[in-house]
Amino acid sequence: MTVIADLHIHSRHSQATSPQMDLPALADGARRKGIDLLGTGDCTHPEWLRTLSDGLSKSSAGIYQHGDASFMITGEVSLVWRHDGKGRRVHLVLLVPSLDAAWKIREALACRGNLDYDGRPMLGLSAADFCEIIWAQSEETLIIPAHVWTPWYAIFGAKSGFDSIEACFGNYADRIYAIETGLSSDPPMNRRVSALDSLRLLSCSDAHSPAKLAREATLFDVKNLTFESIARALKTGDGYAGTLEFYPQEGKYHYDGHRSCGISWSPKQTEAADGICPVCGKSLTIGVLHRVEALADREAPELGGVPYRSLIPLAEIISQATGRGVNTKTVGTAYDAMLERHGAELDILLERSLDALAPGTSDRVLEGIAKMRAGDIHIEPGYDGVYGVVEIPFSERGEKAQLTLL
Repeated sequence: MTVIADLHIHSRHSQATSPQMDLPALADGARRKGIDLLGTGDCTHPEWLRTLSDGLSKSSAGIYQHGDASFMITGEVSLVWRHDGKGRRVHLVLLVPSLDAAWKIREALACRGNLDYDGRPMLGLSAADFCEIIWAQSEETLIIPAHVWTPWYAIFGAKSGFDSIEACFGNYADRIYAIETGLSSDPPMNRRVSALDSLRLLSCSDAHSPAKLAREATLFDVKNLTFESIARALKTGDGYAGTLEFYPQEGKYHYDGHRSCGISWSPKQTEAADGICPVCGKSLTIGVLHRVEALADREAPELGGVPYRSLIPLAEIISQATGRGVNTKTVGTAYDAMLERHGAELDILLERSLDALAPGTSDRVLEGIAKMRAGDIHIEPGYDGVYGVVEIPFSERGEKAQLTLL
């Protein structure tokens, strides 16, 4: 069976997250998006754990149900420590085999930080010490470096990261089986670094609101949907079937730059200026593409036959086609009508033929889907916390709708 999984999200208990991120909304979002397996997020937060314990029923080994939606227990933590005289800040995703294991992990971490304050807690632990604590409670739990290239809180981030898995995790490096690529990179970028060849690439939405679910996802091909089957796929590649990707240029840290100064540069431009902003004279924020270039030992990627597909969310295609804002009633009504008529969003974007989608769908929306599938788009890369701007070059005359992701 093919499983579309979005395993890194957040609940309403994380900072800067929509209050709508509760179990009913997540279950409804999974149905509307076409997600077969959704992470719960925030599995170290006590109130959210109580909600999960009350609101989920176990359907198979390590997989839980709320309504028709399937969930895996997941979470994210922020580690802050000093290593070799430098401050390090790394985010990690946890895939946990059961609610019981999550409660044990929560108790073991309770003395290490304020777990009540944020669904993604900040802990004063090294990556190796964190692994030791987690695996003492639950050996089956998978620990996955999150959005690995972003500047501020990531294992390879320019501001506070490392140059290798081994430097970060020490003796536990051989138990890191996968990395989350993040919105600002995709498989071809990651596969330019041969040191990552043995690792599976996990793509997730990191959603803070229901609308952002499945903007990235990971595909599995497994006989039965269990925690063990997903874990085995990430460990060995058996059952790992690829990813659905955000166009990486849209990510808010793809290029180098300075948001306050309006500077957005490629790595070559940054190097030519010795990394200094020409407006304020301070150091630029070094983005994902630059860090990939720094660690890459290949000019071209080696993908190994694992597929990936890049997409633009349906609401954003409708927004450009209609010239209306992505959060307007016009776009929302059209989006709901398409789902009512044609099914889940990912099926509309990636699987259904244009002929099948034609009834009730405007020619411009159909053209937008076709151009998205063909990669016929223009993107101004994101930088220093500013999302990229994507423009679909419609052939018909009409109101131009340039979309800025929010």
